[in-house]
Amino acid sequence: VPLQASGGGLVQPGGSLRLSCAASGRIFSINGMGWYRQAPGKQRELVASIASGSIRNYADSVKGRFTISRDNAKNTVYLQMDSLKPEDTAVYYCNAIGLSTMTTTFDDWGQGTLVTVSS
Repeated sequence: VPLQASGGGLVQPGGSLRLSCAASGRIFSINGMGWYRQAPGKQRELVASIASGSIRNYADSVKGRFTISRDNAKNTVYLQMDSLKPEDTAVYYCNAIGLSTMTTTFDDWGQGTLVTVSS
């Protein structure tokens, strides 16, 4: 299913940003949604995820600073990022896993949104 991410940009260290990612198209159910990031020269890593039962998982590097939430009615996942650090600079990708019909699964990615933390 298509995933549209938004909310990236340039922010100073200590600042905040809120990312959004909306899934659209044929969706029967979404089991989990998450945010990953990839910094230049590094592998893509999990930042945070939220399962259908609202179970949240965070990378150690963002615990206490980032909050993931989800609006099931809108098929949208959010990432509130506070106390941003230069090392948070990366392209952030959203991911969604679920069913497009009762028997067809999907595991799709958004297009990525750039977050730059710099003074």
